[in-house]
Amino acid sequence: MSMHALPLIAFLLLPFLSAPSSPETANPAESNHESTGATPTSTSSVTADWPRFRGPTGMGVSLAEDLPLEWSESKNMVWKRELPGGGSSSPVVFGDHIYLTTYSGYLVPGDDSGSQDQLQRHLVCLSPDTGDVIWKRTVKAKLPEEDRIRDHGFAANTVATDAQGVVAFFGKSGVHAFDHDGNPLWTADVGSGTHGWGTSASPVLYKGMVFVNASVESSALFALDRQTGDEVWRVDQIREAWNSPLIVQNDRQEDEMVIAVKGKVLGLDPESGQQLWTCDTDITWYMVPTVVAEEGVVYCLGGRSGTAGLAVRTAGRGDVTDSHRVWTSRKGSNVTSPVVLNGHLYWMHEKLGIAYCADVETGELVYETRVSGAGQIYASALLAGDRIYYTNRSGRTFVVRAEPAFELLATNDLRDGTLFNASIGVSGNRLLIRSEQHLYCVGE
Repeated sequence: MSMHALPLIAFLLLPFLSAPSSPETANPAESNHESTGATPTSTSSVTADWPRFRGPTGMGVSLAEDLPLEWSESKNMVWKRELPGGGSSSPVVFGDHIYLTTYSGYLVPGDDSGSQDQLQRHLVCLSPDTGDVIWKRTVKAKLPEEDRIRDHGFAANTVATDAQGVVAFFGKSGVHAFDHDGNPLWTADVGSGTHGWGTSASPVLYKGMVFVNASVESSALFALDRQTGDEVWRVDQIREAWNSPLIVQNDRQEDEMVIAVKGKVLGLDPESGQQLWTCDTDITWYMVPTVVAEEGVVYCLGGRSGTAGLAVRTAGRGDVTDSHRVWTSRKGSNVTSPVVLNGHLYWMHEKLGIAYCADVETGELVYETRVSGAGQIYASALLAGDRIYYTNRSGRTFVVRAEPAFELLATNDLRDGTLFNASIGVSGNRLLIRSEQHLYCVGE
């Protein structure tokens, strides 16, 4: 998901790591269509694709200038496709392939309940032009799994892609790498823990490594070799963290990896996993939203009460709570990740239906506006040009002006009777909106 609605209180995580298992856990014979044999073209600019959760930067920003403002089932609907199974992961795009994950066989909304021994995860590759399934690969679940995953199902982790292919994370069922024709490359085990709120952190690709937040599976953050799946480094004590790590460039032009855990934000050296700095958040809950950053300052939301947001400067060393924490706020979100633009932070609360804009220098609210009909929102915000897109769980998308004065530009409705937990993906000048049952492609 890209999604990331995972309220948690206490859970038991079982530390476990083994050498990467055989790709036989994937079934390359499981396919809706014959593979096209065409490898997606690698573009010279990463902004041409939507290669991971929240896009090229991991912060929900698209450079597309002509995304649609209004749509419905009968307006600006390029195509609509029923998906082979349920799920909450967000769609990604690389070249002429769309990727997302689904699950089948057990507790799929609208289907018979099934049984755990029938549970399977699927990596699905679709055509951006038509929505047709190009290929599908199936990974059988490692059991036992949770008897029930509240709200989000068994396919909430968004995949990550690059020129080599696609990497999918299925919780205790492992990390699986495929090429763009669907051929399995390797499988890695990052732990066997499960939780009633499921797993949702999405992999991140960086300089020949795959970063995987396996907080649920083993209370650890892993760096895996992109070519082999072998462990490069591992950081333990990653607890109650459902968010995906973000690579941030500090004011010394150095890369830092930032991840939020219960009570703290951590800055790590992405090359070695060495902890560079730690900052207290004063947030007493688990951490779900993924952080964003602007000009070397990280902005973090989380929690249900008390302190719910903060800003911290990067490039520190050791405990930087007193030296680098810029501000804290009692306004935030327990689920949705924000966007940042021109000195302002924008987000919507996951259940209050309130849109927020805050000054990044002080944390003070510029506006706090209740949006009629918003209800629950689990999807993270999308920023494109001067517009912000917020999609609620029933399938309504609210388009808001990206300015420090609230202006609702449009309300669009795709309600299909299922939940919309995934964050919007971008394919060229089109939006990809995913429900539990369908993938919609909208564009003018």
